[in-house]
Amino acid sequence: MRAARLVSLLLLLQSRDRMTAQELADILEVSVRTIYRDVESLSIAGVPVYGEPGHEGGYRLLGGYRTRLTGLTAAEAEALFLAGLPAAAAQLGLTAAVTTAQLKLEVALPADLRDRASRIADRFHLDSPPWYGDTEHVPHLVSIADATWNQHAVQIRYLRWAEPHEITRTVEPHCLVLKAGDWYLVARNQGQLRTYRVSRILDVEVLPQPFDRSEGFDLGAHWNSYLNDFDQRCHRDTAVLRLSRRAIDRLPSLLEPAMVVAAQQTAAGPDPAGWTEVVVPIESVEAAVPELLKLGADVEIIGPENLRKELIETLQAMNRIYDVHSN
Repeated sequence: MRAARLVSLLLLLQSRDRMTAQELADILEVSVRTIYRDVESLSIAGVPVYGEPGHEGGYRLLGGYRTRLTGLTAAEAEALFLAGLPAAAAQLGLTAAVTTAQLKLEVALPADLRDRASRIADRFHLDSPPWYGDTEHVPHLVSIADATWNQHAVQIRYLRWAEPHEITRTVEPHCLVLKAGDWYLVARNQGQLRTYRVSRILDVEVLPQPFDRSEGFDLGAHWNSYLNDFDQRCHRDTAVLRLSRRAIDRLPSLLEPAMVVAAQQTAAGPDPAGWTEVVVPIESVEAAVPELLKLGADVEIIGPENLRKELIETLQAMNRIYDVHSN
């Protein structure tokens, strides 16, 4: 374990000009004190690593030192083939590049590793879009990806839900995210980072002026924060429900994860009749009705009253339709 960490630390320093002990500790998921000990071990072993004090300081390798510890293990070679995203690469216009890279990797690997790595494609397949969901049409993805990579501002014509529906914005693309088969652009507009669904971009013009990315921007941290905020924005209200035993068992396969988790955390019961009272988040009355209809006769809405009334009116309308046809 420690030997693997020392190799990782050495390769990190080799690939970057300078890194602080805290940065190394964060990436390697160890304490700063452990980094100090590891750096000392590398120095004793003859690796010319040295530290620079001060705010702009950090650890560096002396004189462009390079290590030859770049050979792949069997697990690493397999992981490289498993990490491929053919559909995403195709949408980004990188199919040929990915194919060539895999061929080069196969040629470079020893025969035994080549055989093990090539078996990955025969045993594992990543299909990211959800069931019954077609991949969205993203005709401007390649242009946006190129602007993101080269840090060029873009002018987009965007179709949004709020009025006015069509807007034109000049944005500075920071990153692209593939979420459940759909592409999202995180871009800065008027000093704030905003998220745009790429399939809703109607037109794009890549502008000649470059831009500087937001200092300290962390893609992973930003996206996690965005998802948390999105859930809070979507689920602004709550509903009190009574659920049968059958409904409790079927919740994970029928309702959104946020509703399922809330139901499990607030469950009170069951009562003598076998029904459990729960409190779940909802986006709105209009959005909650079709969600709760999935549970059929295994759910009773206790509140709010307007949600209960809306569901009753929906069921009465359905009953009238079927009464007409039965007669």
